Amino acid sequence: MGQLSARVAVYTGVFDPIHLGHLDIIHRASKIVDELIVGVGINPDKPPFFTIEERVSLIQRVTTEYPNVTVRPFTGLAVRFVRDMGARIMVRGLRTLSDMEYEFTMSLMNLNLDSEIETVFLMAKEEFSHVSSSLLRQIAVLGGDLSKFLPRDVKTALIERAMDLNK
Repeated sequence: MGQLSARVAVYTGVFDPIHLGHLDIIHRASKIVDELIVGVGINPDKPPFFTIEERVSLIQRVTTEYPNVTVRPFTGLAVRFVRDMGARIMVRGLRTLSDMEYEFTMSLMNLNLDSEIETVFLMAKEEFSHVSSSLLRQIAVLGGDLSKFLPRDVKTALIERAMDLNK
């Protein structure tokens, strides 16, 4: 196995779309590692609102203030992507108790798949603990106010996509 860096972390997710809760995790994680890679993946169980290329582009636009953050697409297992990036740390955000159960199970499986990669959990701030991308997509389709949950560029893109779907 190749040399892995303890100073590089990877934050993986679908980010469909990225919201202020995700950005808070990126902000906080970027302060505790030398390099943070945001890995944009796919969920084979759900059709995406945005293509992987669109999601990467949106995330790049809203993370420009973080010089140590890069954004990369990936397919396949997140733990394999983390290793491919030369990282030893996988960052995960936790919002609720149900997140904790799911993420705990995933972290144990990832540890079994690659014992050199550790999962580090960051708790969501209270104001983001109820925010999810799927809920924001529903609000967009139904014409609700998204301004408290999304960066401006992402809000605009999501509203445009929802209007396209409503045609």
